[in-house]
Amino acid sequence: MEDTTSQPVERMSFLDRFLPVWIMLAMAAGLALGRAVPGLSGALERLEVGGISLPIALGLLVMMYPPLAKVRYDKTREIATDKRLMTVSIILNWIVGPAFMFALAWIFLPNEPELRTGLIIVGLARCIAMVLVWSDLACADREATAVLVAINSVFQVLMFGVLGWFYLQVLPSWLGLETTSVEFSFWAIVSSVLVFLGIPLLAGLLSRIIGERTKGRDWYENTFLPRISPLALVGLLYTIVLLFSLQGDQILSRPLTVATVALPLLCYFVGMFAVALVVAKLSGMDYAQSASVAFTAAGNNFELAIAVAIGTFGATSAQALAGTIGPLIEIPVLVGLVYLMRGIGPKLFPGDPTLPNQRSLT
Repeated sequence: MEDTTSQPVERMSFLDRFLPVWIMLAMAAGLALGRAVPGLSGALERLEVGGISLPIALGLLVMMYPPLAKVRYDKTREIATDKRLMTVSIILNWIVGPAFMFALAWIFLPNEPELRTGLIIVGLARCIAMVLVWSDLACADREATAVLVAINSVFQVLMFGVLGWFYLQVLPSWLGLETTSVEFSFWAIVSSVLVFLGIPLLAGLLSRIIGERTKGRDWYENTFLPRISPLALVGLLYTIVLLFSLQGDQILSRPLTVATVALPLLCYFVGMFAVALVVAKLSGMDYAQSASVAFTAAGNNFELAIAVAIGTFGATSAQALAGTIGPLIEIPVLVGLVYLMRGIGPKLFPGDPTLPNQRSLT
């Protein structure tokens, strides 16, 4: 048996081991690109269909394909019947998460109604995309993450508008606070789910079915998957470059605003991750499922938050700016949490067979 106290980073690939370096370089490249090519932002914004940025969608689809291709879909039915996992995740994502962001938005931005509204919208958009990458890097339960993401997608369509009405109008009114009247685009929500989850999910499912039937599971998992795995990082870095190039002027010209929004976001991502991890651990889940629950609860669907904010308030609004700051904080924070999870895993889950250094990482 391998030494469970060995450093998990030693088992990570070269690309994954230096992920923070690549992300910092991508951020810098995006900022530099945005300054060097002044018309880039306008050109990218014109490449939209139904409010969805095609260049960013391409990066997200490439990023999400490898994690979804790794899922063993024959196990998802069993996981979907795990009432403990489902209940904990739904409560964290759809009760605790939005309420926590609402509280942080009012605590940190009591006199900034537009930025506050943007933050609340971010809290309503539960993660259905990048969480697959973070979970994969942390060696979480891939099948559990896929099921939780699918459930979040259904709730996203059904509950986003209702929760938006509750947290922007009903609850503030009950508490004697300022209310915000908004109407969310149902199509923006549905299209976000279909594009950012539906397409890569279908591609991943078909890849496994066709690959296993034609070449066998051994070839699929030991030859095909290692070949496509780097695409996730390529898609992630490409998306980061685009995001930072689009928002470079806003970031550099309004640093105080960015810092004002960044603080509650930082508290949110770290707080949700910590609470979810503790709850999962106390519920008796193993390392892999606890990691799935923690990253699913901590992440947000920034694509949807940005699309809704722009569609409702306009591309140059403070609400849209708050939405775009979301991924700029979320990405580096969750990368750090990946390393933290892998580092503290052996201490929180001693002897757990699902720890990264107790099983194959492919």
